[in-house]
Amino acid sequence: MKCIYLLRHAKSSWDDPSVEDIHRSINKRGQRAAKLMCDYFRDQGIHPAMVMCSPATRTRQTLEALKPSLRETPVTIEPRVYEATRQTLLARLAELPDSAGSVLLIGHNPGLERLATHLLDEAAEGPAVLRLHEKYPTGTLA
Repeated sequence: MKCIYLLRHAKSSWDDPSVEDIHRSINKRGQRAAKLMCDYFRDQGIHPAMVMCSPATRTRQTLEALKPSLRETPVTIEPRVYEATRQTLLARLAELPDSAGSVLLIGHNPGLERLATHLLDEAAEGPAVLRLHEKYPTGTLA
């Protein structure tokens, strides 16, 4: 069984409505949050065997902020993660090699939220699961 870390990208900017969604950057709040995410990964000893990241600018910027805590972890920029449904994400995760005992998936809502609640509904209960059903904010790690 794999350990799957699901991370929604850091807060992105909506300042320029002419920028295509895939090219939106993280904003200043997102930059601060991404640094805190890096610290959290390091402090908690989170070291996934691999990273799968959407090609969107905001997910790649989130990944860049995490890199100091990820060391030499192999990264795959996966086009199917952008705008993916829960089913698409599950299918992509099922394709990972057995040798990858853990994976960090950096993606987007609503697919990431739906995947997290689907997996948690099968495996866990309690207040954290209930909160995820209500909201899966930017920068959330499940």
